[in-house]
Amino acid sequence: MPTILSDFLNELQVPHTAGASDRAFHSMPFRSLFGFSRLLASYGIDSRALDLTDRTKLADVPAPFLARMKDAFVIVTDISPDGRVSYLAFGEKRSQPIDSFNRDFTGTILQAFPTPDSSEPDYRRNRLMEGAAKAKKVVLWVCGALLLLCGFISGRLWHNPGAVALVAVDIAGIMVTWLLTLKSLDIKNSRADRICAVLQEHGCDHVLESKASTFFSIFSWSEVGITYFSVSTLILLLFPQSMPLLAVLNACCLPFTFWSIWYQRFRIHTWCTLCVITQGLLWLQFGAYLWSGAWQGVGGICLLNFIPAVAAYGFTLMAVNRLMNYIKSRS
Repeated sequence: MPTILSDFLNELQVPHTAGASDRAFHSMPFRSLFGFSRLLASYGIDSRALDLTDRTKLADVPAPFLARMKDAFVIVTDISPDGRVSYLAFGEKRSQPIDSFNRDFTGTILQAFPTPDSSEPDYRRNRLMEGAAKAKKVVLWVCGALLLLCGFISGRLWHNPGAVALVAVDIAGIMVTWLLTLKSLDIKNSRADRICAVLQEHGCDHVLESKASTFFSIFSWSEVGITYFSVSTLILLLFPQSMPLLAVLNACCLPFTFWSIWYQRFRIHTWCTLCVITQGLLWLQFGAYLWSGAWQGVGGICLLNFIPAVAAYGFTLMAVNRLMNYIKSRS
């Protein structure tokens, strides 16, 4: 989430990069208005703190400015002629009548006075580095798409509509379980929050905090999910002849979907939208296997065929689990 410094610089229209500004805010030595004013001074911005004993004078202060509330600072972006205050609180846009706003307003404000020369220190260098970081993400997605396309073509999957649908379901599964993984790591993601709020507000958080969100307290179900869909996709693209084996493994997962829905409905009475979508994708995957004709080749599978597939799932799950534990320990 962007810091209040980045949001304030945006409102002041001062050139800056989000990454450098957020790092500067988190390393601010004095967590006070004095520290914030010194930080603004490093950007070439003069500031002035005021204590409004008469709260009715708030409407006369030109926006934007920082206003201290009982629990935090907010950025007042506008005060309309009809007495409605628009402000940013924790990165979210909010609005309320000025009388209601004043009930939590302490009277302390910080005004900022940028000039045309105000700018982030080393702004050009920081912007270049930020552009390079964004380029790395683009390259990552392009390379991933090319690998997917190469596997799709080399496996001649486009001849089978069911296989095409299967690849689409698998990719959707990776995306959904990735969002679940972010939620389980308490990493803020607006897309995940919007999806989770479809069935129940904060439902995903409640389900992921329950005891049933892990497999015998060893692996989280989000780890299992992203492992399952990612490895299934790789096997399908690299070894399309293994599709009957993947169909059997998918069928083994279906009983879990009944338990998951039952548990959310009758035990914790909370719905995790991402979890429900994942269960739906498992059934769509089952339908895609039927459509592709994968079940017709199940009779030719022997037990030895399961060994490399199970090893691939197990290795990936262990790696994902170790990575997740490392991220949690670092945070």
